[in-house]
Amino acid sequence: MAKLRAVIILAALLLTVTFSSKAQNNKTGIFGIATVVLPGDSTHRWGGYVELQARSNEFFNQFYYFETKGGISYDFANNYTGLIGTGRYITNENGNMGQLPVSEFRLWEQLTINSFLDRVKFEHRYRAEQRWVNGIYRNRFRYRLNVVIPLNNRKIIPGTFFISVFDEIFLNNKAPHFERNRFSATIGYQFNKSLSTQMGWLNQYNFSNTSAGAKNNLAITMMYRINRKNGKPKEHIPSTVD
Repeated sequence: MAKLRAVIILAALLLTVTFSSKAQNNKTGIFGIATVVLPGDSTHRWGGYVELQARSNEFFNQFYYFETKGGISYDFANNYTGLIGTGRYITNENGNMGQLPVSEFRLWEQLTINSFLDRVKFEHRYRAEQRWVNGIYRNRFRYRLNVVIPLNNRKIIPGTFFISVFDEIFLNNKAPHFERNRFSATIGYQFNKSLSTQMGWLNQYNFSNTSAGAKNNLAITMMYRINRKNGKPKEHIPSTVD
């Protein structure tokens, strides 16, 4: 019960920060993510995922960004997973549906490495992207470090509350090479072997030759893992694929 109260208090603090930012500048947005994952294991090394994502410019208002994507994964070893993904991304600037949208098609290759230090879980994700934005080709490179700590169990099992904190840097091969930084801190809950959810704060800082600025968001994630009947169970990190 003490741990549960701590989770509730921490979640309240995260929401307070989010709503406080909204009250100050009315610019707090929404990151909504829904993911279905077929994980690989030592018996079935091939896996995959599909994901839908929507973002708003203001709090549950002016939804301007939509993603539809998926990928095929392969487990090289117990904690080493490669993935090839593709997706379509539509952006309506400032939530104005009357403007012509920015359309992007993307391919990417990534390697995810998981490690475990007692109850603390670490995820290192390396990604190279090939992007066609309104037909113009761009490269981008991303690295994310995600730390997950279960609160009332030592592993992420059904009935587990957990904290997830990650930072991701976005780089490209043209000056200025730094493009974006994304930081997130969320509270999550594993309902059963398949379904988990997370909610909390996500800050995204964008930088270009002409502008720079950060935006606070309330991140809401739902993830469903498909469990094979004869799959070999392994410890997993409930991390967003994006």
